[in-house]
Amino acid sequence: MGADSGTTSHPRTTDIALTNPARWRAFGVAAAVAAITILDLSKVNVALPSIEQALGAGSTELQLIVSGYVLTFGLFLVPMGRLGDQRSRRALFLVGLVLFTLSSLACALAPNIIVLMVCRLLQGVAAGIQMPQVLGLIQQIFQGAERGRAFGLFGATIGLATAFGPTLGGLMIALGGPDDGWRWIFWMNVPLGIAAIAAAVWVLPTTRVHTGRRVALDPVGVILFGITVLALMWPFLFTTGSPDDDPRRWWLLTVFLLFAGLFVAWERRYAARGNAPLIPFSLFRIGSYRNGTLLATSYFAALPALFLLTTLYLQTGLELEPVFAGMVTIGFAIPSAIASWVGGNLVSRVGRPLVVGGLIMVLVAAGGLVLVAVFASPAATPWIMGAVMILGGLGGGLVLSPNQTLALADVPVREGGLAGSVGQLGQRIGTAVGTAVALALFYATIYRETGTRDSLVVYHDAYLIGMSSVAVFIALAFIVSIVDMSRRRAAAREEASEDEQLRAGPT
Repeated sequence: MGADSGTTSHPRTTDIALTNPARWRAFGVAAAVAAITILDLSKVNVALPSIEQALGAGSTELQLIVSGYVLTFGLFLVPMGRLGDQRSRRALFLVGLVLFTLSSLACALAPNIIVLMVCRLLQGVAAGIQMPQVLGLIQQIFQGAERGRAFGLFGATIGLATAFGPTLGGLMIALGGPDDGWRWIFWMNVPLGIAAIAAAVWVLPTTRVHTGRRVALDPVGVILFGITVLALMWPFLFTTGSPDDDPRRWWLLTVFLLFAGLFVAWERRYAARGNAPLIPFSLFRIGSYRNGTLLATSYFAALPALFLLTTLYLQTGLELEPVFAGMVTIGFAIPSAIASWVGGNLVSRVGRPLVVGGLIMVLVAAGGLVLVAVFASPAATPWIMGAVMILGGLGGGLVLSPNQTLALADVPVREGGLAGSVGQLGQRIGTAVGTAVALALFYATIYRETGTRDSLVVYHDAYLIGMSSVAVFIALAFIVSIVDMSRRRAAAREEASEDEQLRAGPT
């Protein structure tokens, strides 16, 4: 085997002879399953008080119900994306979907908190198996401007799922009651999962040819990578701002640095031997992919935290019912879906400036939410926040799907699943870090000021300080977008100059 392992160790991608309607049917199934997966990142948050009451869970156990899902989701993304690129994305998609459905059933029937935590970990594993296959499939069956439209619809779907999660969770609790409402959140995944399995068997194409080659998963790399990701995410996932937080958790960042160095050294050595590493670092030499991944990581450090802080402020500060607090995010969801579709169609013509404009709108919306919380009356606050969310949704739709399209545009199709899963890992890490920072600032302010100031003023301050971290992460994403836009314009000028010299001919 030669040194060019990126081409020799991968089976060739099958030319998928699909009609246009067949491609979009396959896309519809994949996007729907991705939406179900993302819903479980946000809808369970509003159920934590009900779970605490019903099962007698403590704060650490409640944290594991949320963070355990994110953790195992992130751990499995890259290895499963690698495996999907080498073998059948369709088969792995079905495996992940079946596991997700069964683990959701087990969550709904959980007799105690321990069983629920274990089943949530399995749900995260299932999500980590199926999500890379979704992105790899879109990358494989669509090309050119059509790929932009597909990612536009995908972004709209994910945006709706992210923003509707709190509303849907609150609605299930309202319907099921304080004791069993949290079970309804998991029960709803079961019929959805069964329908998705049937649809996937029916419409998803075969994406790989059978080969006699062994699967090259780089087992040492997988172990080193797993420890690296675990050590990075763990201290952030278990940061709540409470005085009870264990300060020793931050020592895990030392473990992260150590194993990150070992992982990089191993991967380079493994590749030098002619093998295919778990993560080909050549991906990050692609400027569009590197910048798009950094931008998405920063953006996802901000957006879930924005939703969580807003619903927390409305529920705990203004004592709004969960279903009504969740409904405020509908103002973000619908405009985001529309803007994602529009952005997906415009990105091939407009490019990175579309994302820059979207980030400005999201940043303005974040500032607007804080102003509303501080200066509006409690009765008017949810309504005005819902209106401000419309601006944020329009901007968010112009960020998510266009950035996905731009980030993967220059990535070889044979590495589409892996590239997508690395990008998703960045998003999950961003979510873990951003949420931890925002929650720590929010709750630390409450612990510090409670008893010294009026209750509503305390929550005003907590929301303001927590949202400051959201603004910082949006600003970081904005800076990356400006850098990428400048790089693209410089490349375009250089290409135009070379074309002009070619047309001029030899002097």
